[in-house]
Amino acid sequence: MTAADIEMPNLRDDAPHLLVVDDDERIRDLLASYLRQNGFRVTQAENGAAARAQLVGLAFDCIILDVMMPGESGFEIAEWLRKESDVPILMLTARSEPEHRVKGLELGVDDYMPKPFEPRELLLRLQNILKRRSTPQAKAGEVRFGPFIFDLRRNELKRGDEPIRLTDKEREVLREFALSGGEPVSREDLAKLGEYENERAVDVQINRLRQKIEVDPANPAYLHTVRGKGYVLYLD
Repeated sequence: MTAADIEMPNLRDDAPHLLVVDDDERIRDLLASYLRQNGFRVTQAENGAAARAQLVGLAFDCIILDVMMPGESGFEIAEWLRKESDVPILMLTARSEPEHRVKGLELGVDDYMPKPFEPRELLLRLQNILKRRSTPQAKAGEVRFGPFIFDLRRNELKRGDEPIRLTDKEREVLREFALSGGEPVSREDLAKLGEYENERAVDVQINRLRQKIEVDPANPAYLHTVRGKGYVLYLD
C-alpha cells in the first residue's frame, strides 16, 4: 500500500469503496484525493494486472477505469469484469469518438467520460451510478415493463423471447431509463448521454423508441413525458 492509498481518518467504514485504474500517477493521486475528500474510500491500480490483483482480493462499489493504458486496455478489463461481476464501471478516456463510447457501453460500462473532465461532474456521475445501481431491478441485472425485459448486462431488449432491434442510441437511452429505477430523467441529461446537438433531438429519439415499445406511441403506456422534468420509463 502506498501513501496515496491511506484512507482519510474521518471516512465511515461503510463508505463506498472505489478502485481507480489509470497509468497516469498524477491523475490517480489527484482523483483519489478529491474522492476521499468527498467521502469515498479509494484504492489505486496503475494497470490491468494491478487492477485484477485488487479485484481478486477486495470488493468494490465502483471501478473508475481508464481506457488507454500500456498492456491491457480498459476495454479488455471491462470485458473481463463483465464476465465475473456486475460491479459498476465509469470509464475515462482521452478519446471522445462516439465509436469508443459505444464500445464501452456495449461491454456494459455504466457511464463514460472523456478527458479532461471536471472533477465535480465526475463526482455527480459517480453518485448517480451508485444511486441507480442500488435499485432492486438493477441489482437483479434486468428491468421489466409490460411484456418487455431489458437485460442490463447485455443491453438487450426482448418482448417475451423475441429480440427487439435497437440502434446504439436507443440502447443508450433505454439503459439510462432502466438504471434510473423509475425516476424521471431530464432532457438535458439525455442530451449529454447521446451527444445530441440539442434537446429537440432527444424528443425525436424518444419518439423513435416509443415506436418500438408502445402500442399507441401518441398515448404511451410506459415511456411518459414528465412536464418540467423530462421523461420517465415506468417499470413493473
